[in-house]
Amino acid sequence: MTPVISTEHITKKYGDLQVLKGITFEVHEGEVVSIVGPSGAGKTTLLQIVGTLSKQTSGKVYINGDDMSVLQGNQLARFRNMNIGFVFQFHQLLPEFTAFENVCIPGFIAKTPRRKVESRAMELLDFLGMTARKDHKPGELSGGEQQRVAIARALVNEPAVILADEPSGNLDTENKAELHRLFFDLRDEFKKTLVIVTHDMQLAEMADRIVKMKDGQII
Repeated sequence: MTPVISTEHITKKYGDLQVLKGITFEVHEGEVVSIVGPSGAGKTTLLQIVGTLSKQTSGKVYINGDDMSVLQGNQLARFRNMNIGFVFQFHQLLPEFTAFENVCIPGFIAKTPRRKVESRAMELLDFLGMTARKDHKPGELSGGEQQRVAIARALVNEPAVILADEPSGNLDTENKAELHRLFFDLRDEFKKTLVIVTHDMQLAEMADRIVKMKDGQII
């Protein structure tokens, strides 16, 4: 079976600094994989390259068997929009839009029919317990609520994979525990594949598999 994510000998250099030193790994459909390691290990750099937000110095990235190196510009942006959902530590919601509007934006960018996007957004907000807060702007939501909106936004285009970078790093203990359970609910309910970069070993140990990094390598 073709892995959802596959990398071959990924390296990344910034001048003389080599951040990644030949990373090869796979993630299969429906897997929840956590990536852990000390600060500076290259975890976020790897996640950004897998998510096509950054370009590797050498090596290959495949998403569902498609070679990312052959996609450029608008073609790559469209592929990313349709196939990869992102959840960041600081939510990255647009402050002038409501929760509902924030969730809809990736669907509108993809030129999916408005009715379908709005129906999907409401389904996700309902699943995440956010229906009553849908007309609130990010500044009116708690950190945990903002993260739920960010997760709904990541899911709206029904991507192949969700990439999360320190998703619980900005949350209190109660919201962390809720978010951790939620990731596994997403896998079970929507059959999603998740890759989570985290310093939180409680979250990491709930994953199906832990990938440990140190000094730009998988150990």
